[in-house]
Amino acid sequence: MCRHLAYLGPPVTLHRLLLEPAHSLLRQSYAPREQRHGTVNADGFGAGWYPGGPGAEPLRYRRAMPIWADASFADAARAITTGCAVAAVRDATPGFGPDESCAQPFRAEGRLFSHNGAAEDDAALTAALAAPLPAGALDARTPVDSAPLFAHAVRLWREGAGTAEALAEALAETVRRAEEASPGRYNLLASDGRTLAATVCGDSLYTGRLPGGPGGGGTVIASEPLDDGPEWRRIPERSLVIADPDGVRVVPLDRPAEADQGGQTGPAGDRAAAGTTDTGDSAGTRDAGDEEGTCSAPIAI
Repeated sequence: MCRHLAYLGPPVTLHRLLLEPAHSLLRQSYAPREQRHGTVNADGFGAGWYPGGPGAEPLRYRRAMPIWADASFADAARAITTGCAVAAVRDATPGFGPDESCAQPFRAEGRLFSHNGAAEDDAALTAALAAPLPAGALDARTPVDSAPLFAHAVRLWREGAGTAEALAEALAETVRRAEEASPGRYNLLASDGRTLAATVCGDSLYTGRLPGGPGGGGTVIASEPLDDGPEWRRIPERSLVIADPDGVRVVPLDRPAEADQGGQTGPAGDRAAAGTTDTGDSAGTRDAGDEEGTCSAPIAI
């Protein structure tokens, strides 16, 4: 129902990140390669970025129009530089309008959030996850099926320790609770300015480097590769991805992110631990992973 991406690395302009690559988010808005639900993403777009580095409050630009139609954003993006960003282009879920408030990423307390997918029973999802609405998180009130997912994630983040693992595990737990309420596709993506976290549940997701980016390109997590380079790795279905300056690791969605077996916890810990995959291994090649659909049964990684 949309395409999204996140970036962490040396500062780049939003123009370089979102508009310039051969298969950029701009191109994915009108010619996505792997989108199985809908054909174009013309119902809005958004970009969120951290202007002052880690710890800064993120800023956003969101519009209820196709990204290709907004010439002002294309101009402004040349002057906006950041080392961390989350962005999305939207194909509205049937039954929900193209209101600007529905364009993601959502934002609360220094974190950015995006949902790629849809719930089969949005009423059940709302009943299970929306309440109590987290105070001050206005995007949790948005009239779209992503809002209850965001509301639940915010509540979990407020209860957590503020670590990379807490950022990621809140997404994983949100997916688990969502699946109890309704079948659906729940690819979630979030950042706190220091770390990226994502779930793979019913749709495609890749990790790679920004083509031609400074300092080796930085880390990109995206619905689709930004070019045809060999470094892109498809993440298997039912995975949880964590990326920080130390690298990228992938663990099963159905296992807590912090469950290292006797080694150091966190992204810099023992990546050879059972159930952990380094996306640089050949096991994560472009043709890995399950076909898209509703989130399927757990797999071994």
